Amino acid sequence: MSVPAQLSLVLPSFTPQDTGDWSPVIDLAVAADRAGVDRVVVSEHVAFGENLEAYADPSLGGQRDGRQPTGPDGPWLDPLVTLSYVAALTERVRLGTAILIAALRRPVVLAKTAATLDVLSRGRLDLGVGVGWQREEYDAAGLPFQDRGRLLDHTLEVCQLLWREATASYRSDELAFDRIHQAPKPVQAGGVPLWVSGTVNKRSMDRLARFGTGWVPWGDDAADIGTGIQRMRSELAARGRDGAEVQVMTRLPTVRTDAGADVRATLAPATALHRLGVTDFRIGMRVPAGRAAAQTFLEEVVGTFHDVVGR
Repeated sequence: MSVPAQLSLVLPSFTPQDTGDWSPVIDLAVAADRAGVDRVVVSEHVAFGENLEAYADPSLGGQRDGRQPTGPDGPWLDPLVTLSYVAALTERVRLGTAILIAALRRPVVLAKTAATLDVLSRGRLDLGVGVGWQREEYDAAGLPFQDRGRLLDHTLEVCQLLWREATASYRSDELAFDRIHQAPKPVQAGGVPLWVSGTVNKRSMDRLARFGTGWVPWGDDAADIGTGIQRMRSELAARGRDGAEVQVMTRLPTVRTDAGADVRATLAPATALHRLGVTDFRIGMRVPAGRAAAQTFLEEVVGTFHDVVGR
């Protein structure tokens, strides 16, 4: 894998109860930027129904034995607005979604929003996309939950077309337009990189082979990432794509001692996992509050990570 190992973390853009104070999101983002973290990401829910137990149902796209981290009234910041705010306060850290439920947005509007953010951040945006698991979000958007896979493909088709073509025309069951112009284009060649989330199944592998720069594994394929990568690469090879070109995310579980997180032990598996094809290592260690304390801690984490992976 020619892509160097990268370190990423999730910004706390949701909370069980609204305290009115979102400064921890911004403090962590700024500290990560200054400390040398490669990527910060934010998650998304547009709205909630009350059947949160569905998150634990893999057949709906949920996580086996998963537990939704907030109740239906827990606030979630919009990811693209949040990343726009973060972009203005940072210089180098990449900005990602994990994941954006892209099909809930009109494709032409998402293409414009993402291109604008990419331009203003000087080419730092990554869009992690997936179908989600909650029927009620699609109901609230007036979209059929059972068609969410095709709706996502349609959204990505239109976005990439508008990002890449000076004059775009399109035909599908959902939409038709001729000689449409949209500018500015994203700074990044070919458009904003798309990280496709999902298990190794026909629809998600079709999507990854066609649109994906990176893969966000889910379910059993995330739990056994080595086997998941093998399965993903086999599926992509059958579709004429070299899976070794696809970047891959995994989470590093925090190793704890009586004194707190053991940074080196937490990061130690990255060397072997990078050889298997993982490129993005997401940490979940508790970071001290406040920009200065967070930066000091993350500088230690980044330095240890570079030492472990040989950067």
